[in-house]
Parts: sequence; C-alpha cells; structure tokens
Amino acid sequence: MSIDKKTKDVLIIGAGPIGIACALECKKMSLDYVVVEKGALTNSIYNYPLNMTFFSTSEKLEIDNIPFISNNPKPNRNEALEYYRRVATSNNLHINLYEEIITAKKESEYFKIISDKSTYIAKNIIVSTGFYDIPKMLNVPGEELPKVMHYYKEAHPFVMQKIVVVGASNSAVDAALEIWRKGGEVTMVVRGSEIGERVKYWVKPDIENRIKEGSIKAYFNSEIEKITKSEVLIKSSKGPIRIKNDFVVALTGYKPNFAFLKQLGIKLSDDGNCYPTYNSETMESNIKGLYLAGVICGGMETHKWFIENSRIHAKIILEHISNKNQ
Repeated sequence: MSIDKKTKDVLIIGAGPIGIACALECKKMSLDYVVVEKGALTNSIYNYPLNMTFFSTSEKLEIDNIPFISNNPKPNRNEALEYYRRVATSNNLHINLYEEIITAKKESEYFKIISDKSTYIAKNIIVSTGFYDIPKMLNVPGEELPKVMHYYKEAHPFVMQKIVVVGASNSAVDAALEIWRKGGEVTMVVRGSEIGERVKYWVKPDIENRIKEGSIKAYFNSEIEKITKSEVLIKSSKGPIRIKNDFVVALTGYKPNFAFLKQLGIKLSDDGNCYPTYNSETMESNIKGLYLAGVICGGMETHKWFIENSRIHAKIILEHISNKNQ
C-alpha cells in the first residue's frame, strides 16, 4: 500500500463522549486524527428521551477535566448535548458527521477504511461506537406493525391511548411514568419478577407505588406472545391474557453492532455475551493498532461500561499509541 501525507495517525469511529475524549487526547499529542460518525454529534444522547435525566452527576460526565455545569446535580439530555457540543466546537475537533464506515481492513502496517463518502488510510483505529443503534427484538408475530416501537422520545403521541411498555429498566420505567402522567393508559409487561434493580433510586419507589395503587398495570414473569392491530396477547404465569392496545413501546435494551466488529476482525467470545477481545491495560484488540473504547468493550453487558468509568479509555489508548511512536 502506498502511503502519503494524507495518512492519519488515528481514525476514531463514533463521536459520542468517549470518541470526543479520544479526539481531545489526539489533539494534545499533535496527532493527525479524524472522527467519523454515522449520525449526529453524540448521536445516542441525541436519541435519548427528551426529558431524560442522567443517573450520574455532571462532574462524572466531564471529559478532559472540562467543567460540566448543570442546573441540577444530575444533568438532563439537553444539558449533556450542550456540554459535548461546546467541547467539540470550542476545541475545533476534526469530526465528520453523517458519514458511515462501511469496511476497514488492515493491509501491512496500515488500515484502509472505506466510508460511504470517502476512503482513509490510518495507522490506528479506535472503535467507540456504543450500543444504541440495534434494539433487542421481541421476535413475536406482529412486531413489524407500525404501532410497535423500540425507541421512546416523548409522551405526547400516547395521550388518551392504551400503551404497553415492555421492560423494567430505566428507559422502560421512565417511559411508563411519563406516559401515564400525560394521560396514557399504561400496562407494563416485565419478564422478571420485579422492577429492575438498576433503576434510578429516586424513580424506583415512584413506579412501584404507581403499580401498587393500580395507576399503572404491571404483569410480572410475563412476555408478549403476539401483537395485533388492536390487541396484545400476553403469556403470563397465570395463563394467557389478551388486552386492548393502541401502541407497544418495547424498551428491552440494545446491543452493539457485532457484525461490524467481526468485519473488522475482532474476536468475540462464544458464551452468549459476545465479549470483544482486548488488552485491558492498553485497550488494544486482537488486531494490532485497533483499539476499543467505551461501552463497546462490554459486549452484551451494556451496563458494564458507561461514560464515567470508560472516559479513562481515551488516555490509556493514546498513551499506548504515543509510546509506540517513540
């Protein structure tokens, strides 16, 4: 492969908080880098519910010691968007948005990366793509109906409607409470025996009390078996239950793009968790020069890594890259 002055020291895939943190480290080390993002800046946060509040306090979401000032101890979606936007723009980071990486292959000591807009040559790649793009499907008849959605933005479309919310995580609980408060009739379908243990501590009593008083109906140890235009069939421990329904909001979680990781040549564990192979001391994968950062490192365990405990990945990776260049 012929190498010229356009060769990048680092190509970062994903412009979320961790991708931005990696870009900041590249800039400090005077490396020639580019961030390529298939959607908007911090695309996952942009797609969060409009009224979402983070579990973490603002200082734990900071990157590169740049202060994150919020009106409340726990910032909301809009404050996070403003913070990361200002970090990216004020530091003049090299970020190409709405550009999707199609393939990336190592040829000799360099990577050839092809996007839907350009071709790059890079010495190193950092994958910080998160997990919010691919929902975990219910895999039941009727899931393809327009009334079924796997993302939740706001409650207004569900006013005066019969809504089934599937799941018991933070996203499902937030949606159920907000839809109910805006005038929707909410029924929760939960595979487990109770509301998830990782639900925000100030929200968990709220949803449990609404269920206890009967404001929100909940079927535990239950799963959706079939969805029709006007009904939902639920398989419960007490037998089949059929209820009238206008919309299904299935918030059962999301998963990384494992097909893309495999295409890159990253080895995944075969235990069902799909843990990607990497060195925890350097974040380098089984492919020399290809690094993993952020939530992608946890495979199917998407709750293992988040902003506050994976922002350190940027410094670890760039220190390793810098040491290689010396």
